[in-house]
Amino acid sequence: MDMESTRLLRTGVIGSLVTAVCCFTPLLVWGLPALGLAAWLGWIDYVLLPALSGFIVLIAIALWRRWSA
Repeated sequence: MDMESTRLLRTGVIGSLVTAVCCFTPLLVWGLPALGLAAWLGWIDYVLLPALSGFIVLIAIALWRRWSA
């Protein structure tokens, strides 16, 4: 098992979980206005959905490296 693929897999899984929690729960909708950052809510989907896609691709790359080795 390659240490780099393990680190990629761990980063992808953690990033996907954090991004999914922010996308699919009202955590940001409640938290940002409480901090005075409600103006960011207008474009947050433009950042979170591509980030989730990127982390899922990172997981796929890590699993492919692990299985091909």
